[in-house]
Amino acid sequence: MNFNNAYFECAYGTLSQLPVSNLPEICFSGRSNVGKSSLINKILNRKSLARVSGTPGKTVTVNFYRLDDIRLVDLPGYGYAKVPFKEKNRWAMLMEGYFNSGRNIKLVMQLIDSRHKIAEFDISMLKFLKRSGIPYAVVLTKCDKLNKSEFENRLLNIKEELGSLLEGVRVVPFSALNGLGVEEIRDLLGSILLL
Repeated sequence: MNFNNAYFECAYGTLSQLPVSNLPEICFSGRSNVGKSSLINKILNRKSLARVSGTPGKTVTVNFYRLDDIRLVDLPGYGYAKVPFKEKNRWAMLMEGYFNSGRNIKLVMQLIDSRHKIAEFDISMLKFLKRSGIPYAVVLTKCDKLNKSEFENRLLNIKEELGSLLEGVRVVPFSALNGLGVEEIRDLLGSILLL
């Protein structure tokens, strides 16, 4: 898989606009400002293929990126309180519609900020994925913000907080700043194509 060949395909804001799912899809899901765009840029060796913003709630569409014979899908961030209710509702309908429309979803990478207690939104998302039988991995972002002992403590707490939701699930520590986890995520993407 040549990660340098990736390109942005399209972005859609409503369920009716979504294209036919004719390729395997790897999704990136998580709260607003968890680092989905930064992760996508890092694994694809780009600085700004996916738009990065310091303001939470900026990804309001389902964004598709083509990488060889798969699609990477950047889903709207959730859980940001300052977004109007009407907009939150549109996001929820878009996400629910995406997951329930029979798409060829091979893996969801659920991004979780390693620095904080697991949010209810994240737990709900993981429960939904498990209940739906959708394969997922957990990516712990912003690991560079923690020292070694802080990270080890958080990892123990995360395992306790998520319990059975982590059974048989790959957990990948990641940092867009120093590249921690990049090769592991790339290997994971490559292995998905062999299934």
